[in-house]
Amino acid sequence: MGLWDKLQVELNRAGQVAQDAIDEGRLRLEIFRVRQLADKSAQALGYAVYRAKAKGEELDAAAWERLAATLREHEAEATRLDAELTKVRQGAPAADAPAANAPAAEAAAAEAPTADSAAAPSADEGAKAP
Repeated sequence: MGLWDKLQVELNRAGQVAQDAIDEGRLRLEIFRVRQLADKSAQALGYAVYRAKAKGEELDAAAWERLAATLREHEAEATRLDAELTKVRQGAPAADAPAANAPAAEAAAAEAPTADSAAAPSADEGAKAP
């Protein structure tokens, strides 16, 4: 039985290492996706400001706040995910990693249509306004 016990321990250890790598990969993909959304938000904000300045006007406060708020949300989410990735890399307990990733992935999936739709109209409105 000693050999089988050692084999089982090693298999469990290998499984845990593989799960940690998968969790880290998921986090990296989520961070990449959120950073892309932040880049799109920043681009929409930049275009809106540029178009307003090109017409010799200022961007109205409501549009500025809406575009800036979207950008702040995406940057905050990226920062939170970076901190979570750092925790996973430092060898946080394995029980915390999947539990922390599941709500983040669910929340990101729930926010994705809202975030995309918020960024896309921003660019369209920026194009229409000036």
